[in-house]
Amino acid sequence: MQNCRYYQGKQEARKRELRQNEHNLQNRNTGLHESIRCILLILSKPGRFNLCFLCYLLFSISRSSCGILFAVRVPFLATDFVFMTQFDLRREDCLQGMSRLPDEHVDLVATSPPYNLGVRYGKFSDRQNRQSYLRWCREWAAQVRRVLESNGSFFLNIGSAPSNPMLPHEIVIELTSASSGFVLQNTIHWIKSITIEDRAGDVRSFGHFKPISSKRFLNDGHEYIFHFTKTGRVEIDRLALGVPYQDKSNISRWSHTRGSDLRCRGNTWFIPYETIQSRAKERPHPATFPVQLAEWCIKLHGVSRVQTMLDPFLGIGNSAIAAQRCGVKKFIGFEIDQTYLAEAKRRLSL
Repeated sequence: MQNCRYYQGKQEARKRELRQNEHNLQNRNTGLHESIRCILLILSKPGRFNLCFLCYLLFSISRSSCGILFAVRVPFLATDFVFMTQFDLRREDCLQGMSRLPDEHVDLVATSPPYNLGVRYGKFSDRQNRQSYLRWCREWAAQVRRVLESNGSFFLNIGSAPSNPMLPHEIVIELTSASSGFVLQNTIHWIKSITIEDRAGDVRSFGHFKPISSKRFLNDGHEYIFHFTKTGRVEIDRLALGVPYQDKSNISRWSHTRGSDLRCRGNTWFIPYETIQSRAKERPHPATFPVQLAEWCIKLHGVSRVQTMLDPFLGIGNSAIAAQRCGVKKFIGFEIDQTYLAEAKRRLSL
C-alpha cells in the first residue's frame, strides 16, 4: 500500500512537472512572438530613440531565460509607443495643400467636410448655394483622387438634415459621375443612436442624438460613410472588425468560416459619441466624428497597408488620433482654423 501511494505521488509530481514545462513553453513562445513583433514595429519607425530602444530590447531578450518581455515591456509598446507617427499638420486650405502633394502619395483618406447645413464653424461659411457647394466638393475630391494610391481607400463621412435628405446622395453622384471619378465600393451607415426592444418586450436605448422639435420629421440618429476607391476592386480586411456568430451552428455549416467564430460586421456601424460634460472644453468643434469611426476605417482597409493617411478637413484631429492609435507611419492634415488646429496639436501632444 505504501509503495502504491509512493508511485501515485511520483506520477502526480511528474504530471505537475509536465504541465509546468508546457506552461513555460507556451510563455516562451508567446514572449518570443511578442518580442519579434515589437522588433519589427521598431524597425519600421526610424529614429535615434527607436534604435536605442531596439538595442535595449535585444539585450533584455538575451538576458531573459525564456524571453518573456510582454508582461511589462510589450504592453508599453502596444499602447504608449504610438507617438512614432510622423505628423504633418498644416494651417492651409486643403485645395492648396493637396495641390502640392505628389500623385498617388497616400494610402487612405478619412474625412468629413462641412455639410453645407448652416453649421457655425469658426472660419468657414457653411451656407453656400447648392451648385457652388457641389462644385467645391468636386474640386477637392479630384485632388483626393489624384493623391490617392491606385489601391487606396477614401472614406467620406457625410450627414444630412431631415429637411435636406438628398445632400449625401447628390455628393456621391458628383464624385462618381465623371469619367475620372471615384467608384462607390461600399456604403456604411454610422448609427449614432438606437433603441432596441427585445423579445421579452424590454426597451433599451443606446448612444446619443440631437433632438429636434418637429411635427414632420424624426430625430436623425445616423450618418453615411461612403467608401470610395479608384476601381471598385480594392480588397478590404472584412474580419478586422469581425463579430462572433449569434448562431454558433453557422461556424460548422458554412465552409468559408474555416472553423472561426468571426463574421463580417456588415455595413451598419454603431459608434456612439462619448458622454461629455462640457462641449466647449471636451469637444470644441461643432461637427466631429468619433475617433473610433476613423479607427474602423483604417482597420477595414487594412492597418498594415496604410503607410500614409490624409484628412483634408482635420478639425480638432480625431482622424489623426486614430492614425496614431493604429500605428500609421505618416499622417497629413489640413485645417484653415487656427483654433481647431491648435486643439488638434494639443491632443496629439505636438
